[in-house]
Amino acid sequence: MTLTPLICNFTFFLLYSYKFLYIYLMTIKPVEFLGDSLENLRTFPNSARQEAGFQLDLVQRGAEPNDWKFMTTIGQGVKEIRTRDEAGTFRVVYLAKLADAIYVLHCFQKKTQETSQKDIRLARKRYKDLMKEQQQ
Repeated sequence: MTLTPLICNFTFFLLYSYKFLYIYLMTIKPVEFLGDSLENLRTFPNSARQEAGFQLDLVQRGAEPNDWKFMTTIGQGVKEIRTRDEAGTFRVVYLAKLADAIYVLHCFQKKTQETSQKDIRLARKRYKDLMKEQQQ
């Protein structure tokens, strides 16, 4: 038995594995947290924070989160990740339609069935500020 076919196959495997991993890793969009959204996310209970991070990772890789909805009251293309745990219901409001990054506009714990106007106003302001910045 000669080693040449094994070496060739292994070289081929390494070359294409590297290419696949490079392309896969290079398509991950960075996440930008606006305002105090990162600090707010850090106040989530551990399980809700981990779930939110996992869902944001899906978005970074071009997939949809498991539980989300459009937030058209905030702006075009804005979505909300919905997570729940024993401590309550938590939301991550983000914009992923821009090419350069995923922008987390706001993170909060939901206290009522309907999203509070205070949370909507804050996310809307950050969205508008981001759109102005993008146009410059």
